[in-house]
Amino acid sequence: MRNRQYRVILAKLGLDGHDRGIKVVARILRDAGMEVIYLGLRQTTGSIVAAAEEEDADAIGLSMHNAGHLTLGPKMTDALQEAGLDIPLVIGGIVPDEDVEELINSGVAAVLGPGASAEEVVSTVSAAISARDQA
Repeated sequence: MRNRQYRVILAKLGLDGHDRGIKVVARILRDAGMEVIYLGLRQTTGSIVAAAEEEDADAIGLSMHNAGHLTLGPKMTDALQEAGLDIPLVIGGIVPDEDVEELINSGVAAVLGPGASAEEVVSTVSAAISARDQA
């Protein structure tokens, strides 16, 4: 049983400058009672790992709109593994259906596409954290 609210790091990894969607997700998660730490644009795997460690994050959410998901998603999961962090990574944004399985196989916990409902966002992040906690 948890004695504190979920803490979720949200960030834009790499050079993707489109941040409207991730700001909507931040509000959705906050309104659902989660603590959201938004790192902003142009983050590196190192800056996200450092923030996740410092903030004792329960999950990390990355927004992808620049077709870099198949490169950046696995780089992020590798960076988390190298740091010894067991934190689920959820990717949202423009991810073709045919790429979802490859991301999941690389260690990404879940993928949310454009138009995901608020309920779907909250349940997906919560489920990723619960799955980690039960493992």
